[in-house]
Amino acid sequence: MPVSDFRGAWSEPEVETFFQETTVPIRLATQRPDGSLWIVALWYRYHEGTLECATGANAALVRFLRDDPAVAFEVSTNNVPYRGVRGNGTASLAPDTDKTVLRALLERYLGGTDSALAAWLLDDDREELRIRIDPHEIYSWDYSERMADSSEDMA
Repeated sequence: MPVSDFRGAWSEPEVETFFQETTVPIRLATQRPDGSLWIVALWYRYHEGTLECATGANAALVRFLRDDPAVAFEVSTNNVPYRGVRGNGTASLAPDTDKTVLRALLERYLGGTDSALAAWLLDDDREELRIRIDPHEIYSWDYSERMADSSEDMA
């Protein structure tokens, strides 16, 4: 992972493991052409030191990223104890011609492509793009120790 600034609770291999094992959506923030901020939640996968997502070619997010590829992101657990990774980087767009990234995301999040949602997303008429995020700055946090008694109460 070619990150220029790496800080927080975890080592680089621990962050990579978290990205590989955690199947919550990534929250991706960008800037709209008018300067206001925009945030979306997308499925992601960690792939060769980058974070990859897929989206329809006509999505508003695509227009925003073409105008300004700078992004911020967060991948974090939604349950106690809270832990996760946030950072910033640069997004690049490319056609997902064979829907390779999309298929990988369907496998990762749905366990396969045998659903109505998968069929709709994989339709031949739907043009899909890959969003590749190259992280520049990463910060990880893990509140497992300080929330240990809270997580027992929540179980």
